[in-house]
Amino acid sequence: MMSKIEENIKKITKQLPVDVRLVAVSKYHPIEKLMEAYAAGQRLFGENHVQELVFKAPQMPTDVKWQFIGHLQTNKVRMLMPHVAMIQSIDSMKLLKTVNKEAARINRSVDALIQLHVAQEETKSGFSIEELVQEFEQGAFEGFDHVRICGLMAMATNTTNRHLVAQEFHKVKEIFNLLKDKYFTNAPHFKELSMGMSQDWPLAVQEGATLVRIGTDIFGEREY
Repeated sequence: MMSKIEENIKKITKQLPVDVRLVAVSKYHPIEKLMEAYAAGQRLFGENHVQELVFKAPQMPTDVKWQFIGHLQTNKVRMLMPHVAMIQSIDSMKLLKTVNKEAARINRSVDALIQLHVAQEETKSGFSIEELVQEFEQGAFEGFDHVRICGLMAMATNTTNRHLVAQEFHKVKEIFNLLKDKYFTNAPHFKELSMGMSQDWPLAVQEGATLVRIGTDIFGEREY
C-alpha cells in the first residue's frame, strides 16, 4: 500500500508534461518522509538551508540530486559544495564568483541557475531584469570554468491574482529566450526554467517551466 507522500508524487507527476521535472522541496521534513518520496521514484530534492542539506545528504541514497533553492550566503558555499548537484539561487555576481572558486578548489563543476527577481515583494532575492541584461552585455558571466549556467529560476508574487502570476512567469520565459538566443545559442545545457511552487505550479508549466519546486503538496505542512 502506497503512503500518502507516494500518492501525492504519483498524482503530481502524472499531471506534468514529460519535459518538466519535479523538485521535492523537503525542508524541515525528516529523512523518513524523504525516503517515502524516494520510494515513489523521486530523485530531485530541494533544500533552502545549507546545514539541513549537508545533514541529510549522507543519509540519503547516492543517486539523489540535491538542489539548493534558498538564499545562499557566500560563507556557506564551501560547506555545500561537496553535496549539491545544482544551485538554483545565484542572486549576485559575488555569489557566482564564490561558487566558482569553491568548485575549483575541490576540482568539480556545478550546475547553476540565475535567480531573476520579478515578484512584487522586495524581500525576494535575485537580479532585476535590467541588472541581469546589463551584466550579460558587459560580459560579466564569462570565464566561470567551474560553474555551468543552465537557465533561470524565479518566484512569482505570492497572490491569488492568477493573471499577475502568469504575467511574471511569462516575463521570465521572455528573458530566458533572450539570453538563449544571444548568449547560449550553442549551449544545449542552457535549458532550465525553475518556476512554480505548490500554489502556482500549473501556471508555471503553462508558461514554460522545466522544473517545478513543490513541498506542501507532497509532504504536507512542515513538522517544525
